Amino acid sequence: MVEQSQARGRIGEVFWVFLAFGLTSFGGPVAHLGYFRTAFVERRQWLTESAYADLVALCQFLPGPASSQVGFALGLLRAGPWGAAMAWLAFTLPSAIILVLFAFGAAVLDGPIASGIIHGLKVVAVAIVAHAVWGMARNLCPDKTRTGIALAAVFAVVLVSGPLGQVSAIVLGGLAGLALCRDSAAVTASESLHFPVTRKAGMVALGMFAGLLILLPLLAGVAAWLDIADAFYRSGALVFGGGHVVLPLLEAEVVQSGWVTPDEFLAGYGAAQAVPGPLFTFAAYLGALLPGINGLVGALLALLAIFIPGFLLLVGVLPFWNQFRQWGSVQALMRGANAAVVGILGAALYQPVWTSAIIGAEEFALALTGFLLLTVWKLPAWVVVVVVAFGGIAIAP
Repeated sequence: MVEQSQARGRIGEVFWVFLAFGLTSFGGPVAHLGYFRTAFVERRQWLTESAYADLVALCQFLPGPASSQVGFALGLLRAGPWGAAMAWLAFTLPSAIILVLFAFGAAVLDGPIASGIIHGLKVVAVAIVAHAVWGMARNLCPDKTRTGIALAAVFAVVLVSGPLGQVSAIVLGGLAGLALCRDSAAVTASESLHFPVTRKAGMVALGMFAGLLILLPLLAGVAAWLDIADAFYRSGALVFGGGHVVLPLLEAEVVQSGWVTPDEFLAGYGAAQAVPGPLFTFAAYLGALLPGINGLVGALLALLAIFIPGFLLLVGVLPFWNQFRQWGSVQALMRGANAAVVGILGAALYQPVWTSAIIGAEEFALALTGFLLLTVWKLPAWVVVVVVAFGGIAIAP
């Protein structure tokens, strides 16, 4: 009885701690990781500094939303599988609810003020994505080799449109990194991680990840909900770096297919910058707009589908990571793949973000204002969203 009570207490502790983050953690994945470090390394001491750094490295290595994967792993470490589930639910639910409400409200909003705000949200997406490209390029492309890989990725996605071009760019970038980035792939020793996941459970999770990735495209077309599950699962399974990097993958799935208009897509993406929690909850907004399915059902399905692959991969790799991370070739491969991700996001900055939002000099000036507020004045993203969104009222056509 005492052990059961302690287990329930830990699960409740995880839920309330992560609910506070879900309500207040503005700033995107990098900021989230800083909040987690302060709360769980310094204040609560759930794990050591070196163990936390190793966990962050693992989640950045894997496809999926890095900050949500770190939160999921922390819940798993503290309170087992139920702790992991509560960490994700509490961290994700607040922003998902806000964005679903925005999706329903945007469909009925009318008038010059409402249209001006929507216009501003499209423009602020330019500033946010440009800031993300700038920061990622500085960190992930610090030399000529990786800059060249990023540039090649731009050509890959321009010449081969859709998900195929993006996946090809990541694969080729990884192979280029394996061949060219070994010198910069220094292996660093750190503390081992020990999670309550057996090797058998890890193999099952990896099998489920691969099985769904293969099976869902084969079932697409049978029912509307399977089409949605396939599109969002594939986006979550193939995005390296999380956060803004999912933008071109989702655009290829929902805009190019005609499910969502470019204006709806960019307005929702802009609104997603103004809410706390993980940026992947943008999927809930898109799911609420999809045709052929109830809005709430679509939002829930899209939300689950985009998060599940990253969590399956994390659970699958955890039992093997302590050995796997020592391989220098793995680190070299990921350096190349991460550089390719910068190129993919750079291409997305032009199409669809720039071409859909910047239609005149006024929009350019407003987007530049947002970019400088982020990079020079270093204002929080949500503040910039509010400023530019209201600026959209003044310049709306």
